[in-house]
Amino acid sequence: MLYRKITFSIIKPDAVQKNYLVPILSKIIHAGFNIIGIKMIRISRKEAKKFYEEHEKEFFFNSLVKFMSSGPIVLIVLEKENAVKDFRILIGDKNPIKAKKGTIRNLYATSLEKNAIHGSDSNEKAIKEYQFYFANREIFYSKLIN
Repeated sequence: MLYRKITFSIIKPDAVQKNYLVPILSKIIHAGFNIIGIKMIRISRKEAKKFYEEHEKEFFFNSLVKFMSSGPIVLIVLEKENAVKDFRILIGDKNPIKAKKGTIRNLYATSLEKNAIHGSDSNEKAIKEYQFYFANREIFYSKLIN
């Protein structure tokens, strides 16, 4: 059941710019996640539009595309039992004001849009999202998967 053990995350431009990369990665690792794929890139507006196409009709779409293509992002593939569920708990509510104390968004987000980190919201989306950015040869599964 690979899909229960994989999730995908993006450390967003605001968090990268503010040098929160190491503290965020540290929290992820200390929460028991294995990093099995990671890279820093800068995406184009075209790539951002494609990745977030499900939100195309939402009022925030253009702002989201502009923000996500505004600077470097860090893409991460993670594994752990119940990865999606556990990661969503770790990152906290999308709105940092509502995020529980100690969650990544509570600690490092500044607004609903600049909320530091993305985490897949379902097992199916986790696979779809990481495959958007990663080739299979870039993912290094641990014994948890085998």
